[in-house]
Amino acid sequence: MAGEVCPWWMAYTFDNWFRRLLFKPEAMFGPYVKPGMMVMDIGCGMGFNAIGLARMVGDGGRVIAVDLQQKMLDVLQKRARRAGVADRIRTHKCDADSIGIDDTVAFAVAFWVVHEVPDAAHLLQEVHSCLSPGGHFLVTEPRFHVSDEALRETIALAEDVGLKACDEPGIRFSKSVVFRKA
Repeated sequence: MAGEVCPWWMAYTFDNWFRRLLFKPEAMFGPYVKPGMMVMDIGCGMGFNAIGLARMVGDGGRVIAVDLQQKMLDVLQKRARRAGVADRIRTHKCDADSIGIDDTVAFAVAFWVVHEVPDAAHLLQEVHSCLSPGGHFLVTEPRFHVSDEALRETIALAEDVGLKACDEPGIRFSKSVVFRKA
């Protein structure tokens, strides 16, 4: 395995009010997400990004929130109900070796996730197959945990499956790359 999966209970240490001060979904995803879109949050955890995305896609859009841990998805559903966006979010429990999504999405995000995946090449191939032509995929990794070399390897793997690096947005405490599907 590439890394250890963050246990559900630890997510409370970073998915809290302080995170809302540091990371704004509208700023991070705004250039790529528009109302009415179908988007996917891979490794959604307790829903910080999924809820932000649900607000951005509006009533006509949908978010597929994917996580390995059912407890994360359960907390996300509660939070989405409180935020009034539960009807825009579909949760999906994935397997350790596959996200298992056949839908087509215009945007996908993996926020601080790829380093935890046992087979990044397979994940990237699955994301490629889910993205619509011209769709974008944002990979954000923790600066303090993922080396520049590891990020370069992720970029090479993504390009091998047909994703083209097109942007490197500045996201706090992170190394980030946006890919586009031709």
